[in-house]
Formats: sequence, C-alpha cells, structure tokens
Amino acid sequence: MKWFYIDESVTDGERRKGPYSIEEIREFVKQGQIKEETLVWRSGEENWKTWKDFAAEEIHDKAREDAEREELLQNTIKALEEAIESDKLKIRRFAGFFTRAVAFIVDNLILGIAGGIVLFILGSFGLVEIDAIQEAAANYVKNPMSNEAITQLVEAPGMATFLSIWTVIQTIYFIVFHAIFSATPGKMLVHIHVETHSGEKLTWLSSIARYLCSVLTQFTMVFYGLGYIIVCIDPKRRALHDWIARTFVVYDEKIKIKESSEEEQEN
Repeated sequence: MKWFYIDESVTDGERRKGPYSIEEIREFVKQGQIKEETLVWRSGEENWKTWKDFAAEEIHDKAREDAEREELLQNTIKALEEAIESDKLKIRRFAGFFTRAVAFIVDNLILGIAGGIVLFILGSFGLVEIDAIQEAAANYVKNPMSNEAITQLVEAPGMATFLSIWTVIQTIYFIVFHAIFSATPGKMLVHIHVETHSGEKLTWLSSIARYLCSVLTQFTMVFYGLGYIIVCIDPKRRALHDWIARTFVVYDEKIKIKESSEEEQEN
C-alpha cells in the first residue's frame, strides 16, 4: 500500500511527497514531519484525510483485529479442549483379570441362586431327586477330579433335566444382558462392559457369537483355565473368547471421566 502526504513546509513547487510505506510515514510522524493536521492519502482512499483521522482509523482497525484474533484464539482453545475431551472418551481402560473374576463370581452366584430355584421347583414336581443330587454334589466337592464322583453327579436322577434347563437359563442370561446392556449384573457391579473391536456396543449377533466362544473358553478349565489366565498376559486383557469374538472388556466411560476429573482437581 502506497502512502503520500502534503508537506506544508513547501511554499513553492510540488508539496505532495511519496510514495512511502506505512513504516516510513510513522517514522515521519515521530520526527515531526507529519503532524495530526497534515493531509495524508493512501492507495484505495477516495479523499485526502488528516493524519489524525488515519491514526484514529488505524487504532480502530487494530482493536478490531485484536478482537478477531482473540476470538479466533478462544475458538481454537475451545476446539482443542473438545478434541481432548473427545479423546478421553475414546481411551480404553481394559479390565484386568481380578476385576473380571469378581464379575464372573457375582454372575455365577446369581445363576447359582436361579439354579437352586429351578432345582426346588423340579423337586416339588418329583422330576429330580434332590437328596441324591445333594449327595452326589457333596462327593464331587470332596474330590472334583474323581471320574466316579463326576459320573455319579451327572447320572443322578433328574440331573440331565436340571442341567438342560440351567444351560438354557445361563445362555439367555449372558446373551440378553450383553446384547441389551453390554454387561451382565456382575460386570455392572464393577463398572465394566464389553465392546466390539471398533468400540461399538454389542449387537445380538455379536453377543451370541461371544457366548458361543466363551463355551470354548470354559472347556479350557481342564487345562488349568488357560483360556481365562491369558487375560493376565495379554496387553488388552482379552480372554480366549474375546480373541476369537474380537471383543474387549473395558471400564465404563463415565467412571473414566470421573476419575480424570478427580485427578485434575487433586493436581
């Protein structure tokens, strides 16, 4: 942008001086060559104005630019904060072996109670011999590795009926809770849930697939529970059925945000 000014000290000849840059004009102002009443013109202007008017406009423009810069800065900071918060939500904290074990125990206690109710009902209708089952169960507890004890328990009168019904209840329990809530009551108690590999909620199909894979993991109990123990060494804390079904057991997002907020307050 080119600047000109009228040199009032010139009495004869061309009084218009320029072109100059704005930096040169400001230097002339400092030296006193350009005063507040000096007429100044810059490219793009229709008329000549006093330097005082230009200076006022410049102050106004600078204030507007500063305000726009401040607004841009605040919007950028806000966008960064939202991005950071969004990233927090996406961070997965994988549930470890002991947390999952607590959830597993709670779920099996619930299923045990349901099984006891079913056993009582079947006994009331004479479909099972509760005394025989209790005796067989006691022998199994004393020596769980005994083939004789296992055979006695499985072949107890009415045991096949009971196991069939209990298997259906267990299947419905795990599939329905995972499909609807992504977590069983045991998992809810310790604030964990199951996600797909992409972080999405389980569908009915993925819930069914994960349950069927978990049956395979249960069979590894004869190999010292290796299907469950691998949770301890896997960086993402996956059991065998999680590997196969491509799922993860993670802590609830609300818990993570709360913990992050508490850490920030402590700091």
